[in-house]
Amino acid sequence: MSDVDLAEADFSYDTFRRSVPAAQAALLALGKAVDEAGLDKHLSEIVKIRVSQINGCAFCVGFHLDTARRLGIADPILDAIAVWRDHPGFSARERAALAWAEQLTRMADGAVPSRAAEPPRALFSRDETLLLTVAIATINAWNRIAGGLHFPPPARQAA
Repeated sequence: MSDVDLAEADFSYDTFRRSVPAAQAALLALGKAVDEAGLDKHLSEIVKIRVSQINGCAFCVGFHLDTARRLGIADPILDAIAVWRDHPGFSARERAALAWAEQLTRMADGAVPSRAAEPPRALFSRDETLLLTVAIATINAWNRIAGGLHFPPPARQAA
């Protein structure tokens, strides 16, 4: 495909799903594995929104904001995710998860996290830490696909 063809290509979630269904299914399976293993869904959605904000993925921000609203996460929390460090509405677990998500998402800015920057083990079990890390890796993959191909933001879903 030439540069001109690529610029005019129809890249959307539906195109991705139809064109590479095995890749879409694999990414969905990762998310489902995390959900079924019991990682707190509210926590997971807050992390996915923050990672998508960092990566500038409009599609994923919109998608996960809609999901968070359907789960009943309050608008004041959703409105403050980008400034979570300065907002009193986030629990210690949410803060630890958001810090871990930011560190893993920004690995390209530096080295792999050092031992001084441990995963959030004080507030999460080993399995929760593993699940949280998989959730962060998965949303980063989705962001690179949806953000890189400029999927249009999804239509807002009713809460």
